[in-house]
Amino acid sequence: MADTASIATAAQNETRVEFPDNRLLAELCGEFDRNLTTIETAQSIQIVRRGNQLFLVGDGDARVRAESILQSLYTRLEQGRQVLAADVTAELRMNVVGGDATKTGKQMETLRGGAVEIKTRKKLVEPRTEAQKAYVRSLFKNELSFGIGPAGTGKTYLAVAAAVSMFITGRVDKIILSRPAVEAGERLGFLPGDMKEKVDPYMQPLYDALNDFLPAKQMAKLMEDKAIEIAPLAFMRGRTLANAFVVLDEAQNATSMQMKMFLTRLGEGSRMVITGDRTQIDLPRGVQSGLADAERLLKDIPKISFNYFTSKDVVRHPLVAEIIDAYDADTP
Repeated sequence: MADTASIATAAQNETRVEFPDNRLLAELCGEFDRNLTTIETAQSIQIVRRGNQLFLVGDGDARVRAESILQSLYTRLEQGRQVLAADVTAELRMNVVGGDATKTGKQMETLRGGAVEIKTRKKLVEPRTEAQKAYVRSLFKNELSFGIGPAGTGKTYLAVAAAVSMFITGRVDKIILSRPAVEAGERLGFLPGDMKEKVDPYMQPLYDALNDFLPAKQMAKLMEDKAIEIAPLAFMRGRTLANAFVVLDEAQNATSMQMKMFLTRLGEGSRMVITGDRTQIDLPRGVQSGLADAERLLKDIPKISFNYFTSKDVVRHPLVAEIIDAYDADTP
């Protein structure tokens, strides 16, 4: 039988957290307790489920962080929201690993202060990191915003969500989404079909984002009526884009002249968002990226917002963040 001192020590290393709704607790734990495993691994603790209680065993600060994460995720479920793997990862990133536990709890309360949400026809979109929240705020506040950072950080997804939100609330009359078709180059002429069929493969990520926010029939009708346009950057020349929400994706592949041309299309009542990743430039050697030029020339203009993302803002598979970090570390 364990002596009194051993029992006391075990109790000191354990935190009990009770959740009133077993159904929500099951969602919190995830399929095969996948969410609990993620938290256990990240915080180096053990989580044991007994009925409607979770017992956290391990270091004191780690237990405080884990409890805060679990309570936050459970609150999401009580509000009728889902808890996906990306939500668990985002909560983990909001914690100061190895920091003072009390400070960490207060910091997390601050980070969660003031919900930032985007309402679309099909779903409610919620930015998951502080950089994403700041980005979304700038999309609604500024007429011209830049989102710069690695793949998977939600730059384009959130911009398209904001475009749909402003469109359905009547703040803009149309949505225009564009990308440079750099990969196509001179090979476009050899692809089968008309021009739309030639360039559509390069625009597919924009179609995918729209499909997440609008019912298929409504999206098809809006595209037929030209209320939504998806077109290569070259098609923007000579146009004045008024009362529109305009997104230029993959802007690192626009040349300096193309970027200037695009930015000067901004018309009355319009809003522009330029997104790009400086590490994925596909332009020919020696051709300056228009995104880099715009960043250098426009960064001091007060009404233009520059928003930056890092691997900590990746909302795809957690491995994506590690892959980005590995490549960044290898960059001379």
